[in-house]
Amino acid sequence: MLARGIIMKDFVVGNSLKIIKKSYPDYSNEKMEVLEYGLTGFYMFISKTIIIFTIAYFLGILKELIFFMIIYTAIRSFSFGMHATSSIICLIASALTFLSATYVSTLIILPIWFKVLFGILGIILIFKFSPADTEKKPIVSPKRRAIYKTLSMLIAIIMVICSLIIKDNFISNSCTIALLIQCVMISPLTYKLTNQKYDNYKYYQLN
Repeated sequence: MLARGIIMKDFVVGNSLKIIKKSYPDYSNEKMEVLEYGLTGFYMFISKTIIIFTIAYFLGILKELIFFMIIYTAIRSFSFGMHATSSIICLIASALTFLSATYVSTLIILPIWFKVLFGILGIILIFKFSPADTEKKPIVSPKRRAIYKTLSMLIAIIMVICSLIIKDNFISNSCTIALLIQCVMISPLTYKLTNQKYDNYKYYQLN
C-alpha cells in the first residue's frame, strides 16, 4: 500500500513538472525544485486528507472532524509550527492527533477552571513562540513575523473566549484542544524532541 502511494505520488508530481517545464522552458533548476517541493506538499496534503476523512467517516465523526480541522487550521495558518520529517510519519501523526482529538472533544466535559487556566497559558505560549518556522521554510522578514504573531494572538484570544461562552460542549472543547495541540507544535521542546532546528530565521539574519 505504501509502495503504491509513493509510486502514485512520483507519477503525479513527475508528470506535472514535465508539463510545467514544457510550458515554461526558461524556468531554472532552482525554480523547478521549488515547484517540486510545493507540488509534493500539495499532493501529500490532499492524499492525507482523503485518508483521514475516510477513517472519520467510518468512525461516525466526519462532520466533527471537519469542524475541528477548520478551528485548528485557523490558528495553525499564522503560528505555523513543526512538520514531520517524512510523509508516512506525517500521515500517522496527523491521523492519530486529529481523530483522537475530535473523538475526545465529543466525549469529555472540561471544567471551566481548566479552560480559563489553559486559555491564559495558551495565549502566553502563542505570544512567546509564534510564528514557529521550519528549516525548509524560514520566516525571515521581521514585518511578516510581527504580522503573523499579531494574527496568531488575535485568533488564540478568540478561541479562548469561544471556549468559555459557547454552550455547545464539542465546539467549546474543540477550541481548547486545538489551541493545546498548536502550543505543542510550536514549542521549542517539541522541536528538540523531534531533532529539528528551532528559530531557523535567525540563521539567515546572521548571515
